[in-house]
Amino acid sequence: MTRILLLNSGPHSDASHGYRLAMEAIAASGIDNAQITERDLVKSPIPPIGRDYAIALTSQTAPDAKAFEWSERLIAELEQHDMLFIVTPMHNFTVPAALKLWLDHVIRINRSFHATPQGKVGLIKDRPTFVLVSSGGFHVGERAKQADFLTPYLRYALASIGISDVHFFPLQGLVFGPEAVAQAVREARQQLSGKLPLAIVCL
Repeated sequence: MTRILLLNSGPHSDASHGYRLAMEAIAASGIDNAQITERDLVKSPIPPIGRDYAIALTSQTAPDAKAFEWSERLIAELEQHDMLFIVTPMHNFTVPAALKLWLDHVIRINRSFHATPQGKVGLIKDRPTFVLVSSGGFHVGERAKQADFLTPYLRYALASIGISDVHFFPLQGLVFGPEAVAQAVREARQQLSGKLPLAIVCL
């Protein structure tokens, strides 16, 4: 059984092109007995980081303290899955607030990473991670007219906890009509079909 954690962080939830493509790609990948856990970060928002969490983080509080309840839940959920699929829009050049909040809970010192003189050392086992990034305009290729801070930021953030096998797939130009959407989906589908089978072999 392959356990897949699907994070959906866009406002369109299961109606988004990214979500539908992710589910289609998983179904077509040949993964036997795939068990998918869906976490919709917009429909079912996680609580913000509060003062109790901040104090606990800097005061040697026990890992099972109530202040870490949501952080622990999300980290454990990630650890229990073999593959991570992130469906996200690009909001103002980077990740949306819902996904940033998930990262803020998951990136936690002495739990998902150790701090060393050389920098953060991740404590989470690496796993194949696929990121579908949707945008109304173009952020990749010759037609790109805006900066892409999402890709380097998310790659760095995940690597800080130990996840470096990360693959990005753009779904761009989505405001330019049905033909542009269909082309974006075709291109992302083709790229995914070349990556997912390789990930399965490595699991």
